[in-house]
Amino acid sequence: MKILAIETSCDETAISVVEATENSPSVLSHIVNSQINLHQKYGGVFPSLAKREHGKNLVPALVEALNKANLYFETNSIEIPTEILETLEKNPELQESFKNGLGAIKKPEIDYLAVTEGPGLEPALWAGISFAKALSMLWDIPLIPINHMEGHLASVLLSTENIEFPALALLVSGGHTELVLASSWGKYQIIGQTLDDAVGEAFDKVARLLGFPYPGGPQISRLASKHRKKEKVSAYFKLPRPMLNSDNLSFSFSGLKTAVRYALEKTEITLEIQQKMAREFEDAVVEVLVSKTLKALGSYPAKTLILAGGVSANTYLRKQLKESLPKDLLYIVPEQHLSTDNATMIALAAYTRIRNNDISQREIVANGNLQIDS
Repeated sequence: MKILAIETSCDETAISVVEATENSPSVLSHIVNSQINLHQKYGGVFPSLAKREHGKNLVPALVEALNKANLYFETNSIEIPTEILETLEKNPELQESFKNGLGAIKKPEIDYLAVTEGPGLEPALWAGISFAKALSMLWDIPLIPINHMEGHLASVLLSTENIEFPALALLVSGGHTELVLASSWGKYQIIGQTLDDAVGEAFDKVARLLGFPYPGGPQISRLASKHRKKEKVSAYFKLPRPMLNSDNLSFSFSGLKTAVRYALEKTEITLEIQQKMAREFEDAVVEVLVSKTLKALGSYPAKTLILAGGVSANTYLRKQLKESLPKDLLYIVPEQHLSTDNATMIALAAYTRIRNNDISQREIVANGNLQIDS
């Protein structure tokens, strides 16, 4: 069984082909085209620009993905039916690219298509959804809608398939910070989430205050790591740990960003100050994330803990969480290249739905606020 997946929830145009055997899934191709350089001048992702770039990138990414999976074969050119092209009429760049680039491609040996339906930036989501619908019609292949956050959760399947349920997931990214209880694949309950900024968003905002361009999260982590190698403790700044001792599983990072701004207004920003603030900010964030996760495990006993999402690439968070967990708890994180947005994770989520026979066909629409438990 082969699954071709499409992910366009933000500024990555991603297409992957995953083959699922009786034993485990394997990746035949993994294509991710980033738009970061185009969005840096806006200090974040500009939705209409992301949509336009997806329109330019989707067909070339598909051709590359099929080539790498040894599924690309040319055939006699055909004229794309009008009703298929009409599904792309709101994205002229994509419609033109589809018309010129897919008429001479032989239908590949793909059993299912999968596409992200949300959450994310709706203009960007629509680019992937309309493309997936057109492909489904052209090649007569069933299409499975996938929740982006379920994709992050399923990304760990390439690390191990031996996931024991119930599982607790800490999903941390630029748009989300949430604790999710999974009783099985496809059955999720959000038991805690951020009340304002997501943790990845907070990283980027603090990076901007320190003078770094978008995306600034990796730069914060790099500077924090340098400071830890020089000093055992962070003593120069003392930031709050928002909601650390609250009696619920909610998060809040907006006030932490404000505290950083107030602290920086009182000092000249030098390299040394950048390192000290990056260290203290990352310490504060990780302390809150670890504490809330442990609190969740105390209230909702789980056999597995999954850390996933773009911020799961943070090595300090991975380390601190691992050192704090009970030794008998299975702890899984995705491979580094699967932490950030990609289509392989969307294919893996589709794989779990196919195995559970949860693939009923329905109309797919972009939902920027879609939740994993909806």
